[in-house]
Amino acid sequence: MIHEVDEAMRKLFAAGDVPGGGGDLAFDPPTTDWVARRNAPTVNVFLYDIREDLSRRSTGALAVHEDEHLVGHRRPPRWFRLSYLVTAWTNRSQDGHRLLSQALTCLVATNRFRAEWLTGSLAELDLSVGVEAGGAVSEGRAATDVWSALGGELRPAINVVVTAPVVGTLAPAAPAVDGLVLVGPSAEEGRRLRYDGPGDGGTTGGGFTAPRPRPLPAERRRHAGPIR
Repeated sequence: MIHEVDEAMRKLFAAGDVPGGGGDLAFDPPTTDWVARRNAPTVNVFLYDIREDLSRRSTGALAVHEDEHLVGHRRPPRWFRLSYLVTAWTNRSQDGHRLLSQALTCLVATNRFRAEWLTGSLAELDLSVGVEAGGAVSEGRAATDVWSALGGELRPAINVVVTAPVVGTLAPAAPAVDGLVLVGPSAEEGRRLRYDGPGDGGTTGGGFTAPRPRPLPAERRRHAGPIR
């Protein structure tokens, strides 16, 4: 799912012509080494945090059918918040601010990815994938902590949070059983009782309600007369 969100982010910026002709869009960590290798104006989209949105967790399972046959039960999707830092890298600060402004305009123009931007499992689930731009960095972190971990100096950045689902696991349905199987001490002693419907009252000798002779207890067979 993560790489599918990356692709949706790429398409979102492409729709807004960001970073424009001659610029690059990168998803690499903006470390000191990466900055040294950069040779064109670049918008960097760095994924720095992934957390589950526990408020959207649900229980139960959904029946999955193919050709009107039950094939299994799928658990509900789990929702995760993917946090990105979006930065602009140019040779001059003024150019960087202009490029970052273009990225911000593109991000705040929508609050969810368009259907045509979604691929893979995100497209198959057909669920809304939300986009929030301009909020604080993820809980428990600070912008300075992120840049310190990257080994670079603090730069202006847009915090973007994408809330996306991970498809639930599928538990295959058990194969249909024709009748009941009684299993004895070994597989060879298994017996199958077949029935076509409700008992027929014993008129045909089949079903579960057909009368069956019951032998008298041993005591009564020995004593033919009444019990005294």
